Amino acid sequence: MGFDFRLLTEMGHEQVVFCSNPSVGLKAFIAIHNTSLGPALGGTRMYPYASEELALQDVLKLSKGMTYKSVACGLNFGGGKAVIIGDPKKDKSEKLFRTFGAFVDRLQGQFITGEDVGVDVNDIEFMFMETDYVVGLSKEHGGSGDPSFMTAYGLVQGLQACIEERLQRDSLEGLTVVIQGLGHVGMNLVKLLVQANAKVIACDVDAQRCELAKAKWGIELVKPSQIYEVPCDVFAPCAMGGSIHLKSLSTLECKIIAGSANNQLENETVHQLLKEKNILYAPDYVINAGGLINVALELEGYSERRARLLARNIYYNLKRVFEISKERKISPAEAADRLADERIHNLQQIQRSHFLDKSKIRRA
Repeated sequence: MGFDFRLLTEMGHEQVVFCSNPSVGLKAFIAIHNTSLGPALGGTRMYPYASEELALQDVLKLSKGMTYKSVACGLNFGGGKAVIIGDPKKDKSEKLFRTFGAFVDRLQGQFITGEDVGVDVNDIEFMFMETDYVVGLSKEHGGSGDPSFMTAYGLVQGLQACIEERLQRDSLEGLTVVIQGLGHVGMNLVKLLVQANAKVIACDVDAQRCELAKAKWGIELVKPSQIYEVPCDVFAPCAMGGSIHLKSLSTLECKIIAGSANNQLENETVHQLLKEKNILYAPDYVINAGGLINVALELEGYSERRARLLARNIYYNLKRVFEISKERKISPAEAADRLADERIHNLQQIQRSHFLDKSKIRRA
């Protein structure tokens, strides 16, 4: 495995851990981007990466995004992420997740993790057998369960800000929303949008999930290869990152991009092209912060009511991002970064005693 350490330095990471145990099939990376504001908080993803290099690149981008996500939604946590290389449909086992949990425990609270793509509550329960530094546990163990509903709930709050900004309307009713990906978040988003009387068109590589969503909610389905060509008001990327690139953007017919996927835009060039096409982009780490808010509250004693109240702030956070974007004549993505950078700078000047004491992380 070759690795250019300049990438780690350029992105500002503090630590990257390679976790390996061939006897249980474990090969994983834990990336801690920033702990200056508190312990690094971020999910663990399981995905069949084609190479270790691709897995490493992904975990570095994702962990940096978690720092900005935490800061943007007002949490006093740093950013981290983990990826396990493997097929979640074939390679899961108790031994694998317990072994990974032991690696997390060795970091002594610098990294706190939970569910992400390919990892569910059951997997977190196995990790919990080896470490206290996990969130998203079942309610029976004092946790909040699967955070995907709160992610979808936060998306809807952010979407409200988007349609006010771009469409000058205050209701989701009658909107056409295209959802790319029907995982846990995507499925919950379908439910909330249908309940709001929006028209939903969706796709997923898993045919069974597609048929389930159609049978339950009566949505329209298209093939994944056709999803970018569907005329709509809102395009919601809810699968893997990098789905908005030069090729997809050339056929995309929407007014707003607002979804739960991380790192949705492939590169900086795409940012500028969105502006030229008059497509409003909701920065991913701002609009998809509902799940992070949900699991973060477990460290204080979980309250669903409080989680919903904090997730509603995503609406106001996006409104502020759009204001800065217009005031400074920069893209929403740049505005979100500046807003986050300013908060990091301000908070670093406050005594660390005001932040979460790592030694006091306990299940409430």
